[in-house]
Amino acid sequence: MQMEVFEDGAAVARRAAAVIAENARQAVSQRGKFVMAVSGGKTPWIMLRDLADEQIPWGKVHVFQIDERIAPAGDPDRNLRHLRESLLSHAPLPPDQIHPMPVESANLEASAAEYFATLKDFAGNPPVLDLAHLGMGPDGHTASLIPRDPVLDLTDRDIGLTGVYQGRRRMTMTYPLLNRSRLILFLITGAEKAHMLQLLCKADPSIPSGRIRGDSMLLLADKAAAGRAGN
Repeated sequence: MQMEVFEDGAAVARRAAAVIAENARQAVSQRGKFVMAVSGGKTPWIMLRDLADEQIPWGKVHVFQIDERIAPAGDPDRNLRHLRESLLSHAPLPPDQIHPMPVESANLEASAAEYFATLKDFAGNPPVLDLAHLGMGPDGHTASLIPRDPVLDLTDRDIGLTGVYQGRRRMTMTYPLLNRSRLILFLITGAEKAHMLQLLCKADPSIPSGRIRGDSMLLLADKAAAGRAGN
């Protein structure tokens, strides 16, 4: 694991955008496309807007969702709404190169399989993401890998479904897919996450984030989360 600490969330977002841009250029040069997956959250939305200031071969970029709430189209709970607003309003990414999780179907198991099939079309079989962006909640969850949910134990599929968490079921990428990623970019901000960040750095499997592989991880944190306020 590599860890970098910044003054605040805005600085974390700027650095993350630069990392994504560098990896996008490298992936397109080596493999002809860049496939990344992103999570939700306030700092990530800033990160995505900051991408507009970077030199990125947008025509070769494909963006997938790490996770999504099971909610109707346009619902403010949906990560997709913020993803589109953050990217499409600022960067010249073709709209059809954002690949939304199909959470509006009545048959969610079939929808999860459908999303996996789309991933294979762009990222191989088994799919390997060029970059997976993750955050972490104060309870140690990442993506929608939620404490004590059976989704944590899925080892035979890359896309899973959760029980109800904070009022919604979720569709989420699982450990097998996330841990195959060429780069795992963790963004963690806020003092309320300082304890969980310590556990993550120890790869503590008692929290969901602690089961993400560290050898492919770049962790960007602000001073509050890193416990270095005032340093």
